[in-house]
Amino acid sequence: MLDLEFAGLSDTGKLRERNEDFIGYAAPASAEQANERGWLFALADGVGGQDHGDVASRLAIETLQAGFHDYRRNESPGACLQRLIQTANLKIHQGQSAPRSNESAMCTTVVACLFRFDRVVVAHVGDSRCYLIRRGQAELLTRDHTVVGEQLSMGLLSHEEATESERRHVLSRSLGATPIANVDLNEHQLLPGDLLLLSSDGFHASFTPDEIAIAVSSSQDLEQVAAYLIFAARERDGSDNISVQLIRVKAVERVGMYRGRPYRLR
Repeated sequence: MLDLEFAGLSDTGKLRERNEDFIGYAAPASAEQANERGWLFALADGVGGQDHGDVASRLAIETLQAGFHDYRRNESPGACLQRLIQTANLKIHQGQSAPRSNESAMCTTVVACLFRFDRVVVAHVGDSRCYLIRRGQAELLTRDHTVVGEQLSMGLLSHEEATESERRHVLSRSLGATPIANVDLNEHQLLPGDLLLLSSDGFHASFTPDEIAIAVSSSQDLEQVAAYLIFAARERDGSDNISVQLIRVKAVERVGMYRGRPYRLR
């Protein structure tokens, strides 16, 4: 059976008056629910400097949590995440107090992971990230949905130019800006010992992948690791809200698929 341990922490940082990040999870209540639904982890970063970013991030996570418990039989993890994020997006979009342009709408990023059996599906909108740390190496599983990130992927900017650009935090996608969100989804095989890190840009702007891999390997206590990561990010920068969520895979259940239904492999 899939066995996870996890910890999360969020901090306002040094300069912001309020925390517009929000993290949450939905755990199964039984082994049967673990097999049917899995585990959900999510992090959202309300768009800073705009109206009600903290409201948008909280609404996104709470909508995902509530919708995750509304289990639909035979729904794939990818379809589940797509449904949940589209529902959250529409709620945020419809929650605008008055008609506004996309630039001033109530918006947030989101990154979410759904763990089931021996796989994880990662979904994201915006520049909140998910890293996979395996055997001492950190791999970025998401792609920043920013103007600079899009230019970098098209070869219009170098990595050095992207790092130094004043527009590196300007989002090209977010929840709430439009009635339908453009969600990126990808699926990955899990191995015992894998650790996934969800983070807002207030954290990962201060850490390289190599530094992340070293930091999370420094202790088996995930709460201690999360506290260190927040502390170090504050010391290095601290100009934005900082949030991390750590999920360690202790054991997985190997499965195969037959006609869309999983079965245990011996």
